Amino acid sequence: MEAPLYPDFSLDPSTPPGGQPAFWVGPRHLAGDDRRLYDGVADTLSGLGWTSLTIVRGRHEPDEAPQDRQVLRSTVLHISPDTLRWAQWNLADEPFHLGDLPIAWQISARSDTTSPLASWSSYFTTDVPGEAVADFLVALDARDQPAVPLAGPELVLDAVAAHGWLRDIDQPHAAATDPTFTSHISLGEVPPLIQDADLRALTTEADEAGSAGWQAWAEPALGAPCLWAASFGASVPHDLVAAFAASLSSTAPVLRRVVPEATRERLLRAPA
Repeated sequence: MEAPLYPDFSLDPSTPPGGQPAFWVGPRHLAGDDRRLYDGVADTLSGLGWTSLTIVRGRHEPDEAPQDRQVLRSTVLHISPDTLRWAQWNLADEPFHLGDLPIAWQISARSDTTSPLASWSSYFTTDVPGEAVADFLVALDARDQPAVPLAGPELVLDAVAAHGWLRDIDQPHAAATDPTFTSHISLGEVPPLIQDADLRALTTEADEAGSAGWQAWAEPALGAPCLWAASFGASVPHDLVAAFAASLSSTAPVLRRVVPEATRERLLRAPA
């Protein structure tokens, strides 16, 4: 059981971020997103030179005041300079859910500009540590061919094992968990509606085995709701998933003002 280094300091998640001092917090995979999942990732994308577009769809009547406009859907889309990869902030756009949590970021890539369809997509809910999503995007941006696999699945498990995570005793080549058995990463059947180049992923019958992709999630207590979840389509290159996994499992502390209620008692923290 992990305990606060400074128990007298409050990290009440009900307090607005601006009203809290900053803390160095660990482990990262339980530290949440500090309610800055958009800002932190968007800053990374801006630094990489990606273009951001705000897409608003709604109904506007003649002579209608701007504040009365009925906005039906609104998203923010970030596109790489070569237009082969993009990241979409879905939280304000009636997002669908993963593990009963709203998906915040959807990140996709295609093999060439002749096709409008993504070769693969990955999905991240709220409270996924923003550092892990940002590192995934940095690795994606550095790739010349974002849809071409360069390594095998063992790379993902090696990444978390290097930070002390334990391989699953029954699936040592397909799953691992952190030492407290709270966060998990597993190569298995992809949830429904996860977009991938293999269109069969959308048409799998209930009694058929679907395509295999990486899934990650944190479950603060047995049977409790998930804190966060991430899903990677079957065609997401393993080295990109490994970049996410390495960042997620990193032992380096992260800066937080707000932490999740479900994991606050498991966190080590020190004033920044």
